[in-house]
Amino acid sequence: MLVRKEFTFDAAHNLVRYHGKCEALHGHTYRLAVELEGVPDEEGMVLDFTELAQIVRERVVSRLDHAYINEIIAQPTAENIAGWVWNQIEAELSRPNHKLFRVEVWETPASCAVLRAEDKAEKRPRS
Repeated sequence: MLVRKEFTFDAAHNLVRYHGKCEALHGHTYRLAVELEGVPDEEGMVLDFTELAQIVRERVVSRLDHAYINEIIAQPTAENIAGWVWNQIEAELSRPNHKLFRVEVWETPASCAVLRAEDKAEKRPRS
């Protein structure tokens, strides 16, 4: 079963190793989605939405909202922000009945980066 919680935050960034419009300072209203995969516990929940929200707000949103993200992440692409978010919350969301499954970072209503658990797993060399 999957459980998903979404958040928004406003922040500024510029992509210093990119040549185009986004190398200039600009801002977004980001949308962040965090998904867990697991099985319901004795209370019938994979994780209480309130607890999930508290973890993500404390570890991620409180740090990124109204921030200049370049001071936190060197090249703050949506892909790199998703990886940073994953690293901030994975340990606290790894429990016997659930684990972090997916993080989505939306820069615009039509553009997002998705990081999945399988993307983080070590890849076996091809035979």
